[in-house]
Amino acid sequence: MADQTTDVTTFVERLTHNRKDDINALRRIVLAGNPSLTESVKWNAPSYSIDGDHRLTFRLHPRDRVEIVFHRGARRRSDEASFSFTDPTGMIVWSTNDRGVIAFVDSATIHDRAPDVTELVRSWIAATT
Repeated sequence: MADQTTDVTTFVERLTHNRKDDINALRRIVLAGNPSLTESVKWNAPSYSIDGDHRLTFRLHPRDRVEIVFHRGARRRSDEASFSFTDPTGMIVWSTNDRGVIAFVDSATIHDRAPDVTELVRSWIAATT
């Protein structure tokens, strides 16, 4: 079996994107939130699953930012309306009860908010598994 992190590293190295260093910084921050996460490429971006269920996926377009999508899979779930998650940081912008995005437009924010993002990842995985 191939090392998936190596596959993602190769994907990012070959990627044409203005924010490669930020992508790699966020990859490390996300993985620090839960060492059980599996990193792979999904939807042309780094994605993170636990027990085979994807929970976090980067969005790399447009190329002037890096976004992390917090989700509970690709499809709407029947319990979407009753699901709730509290984001004490206010960083996540929610499109539905169980799908939200954090957009990073500069490296300083990634560095400054790294502990918050790591904690959000930890909490999100706990709430969605």
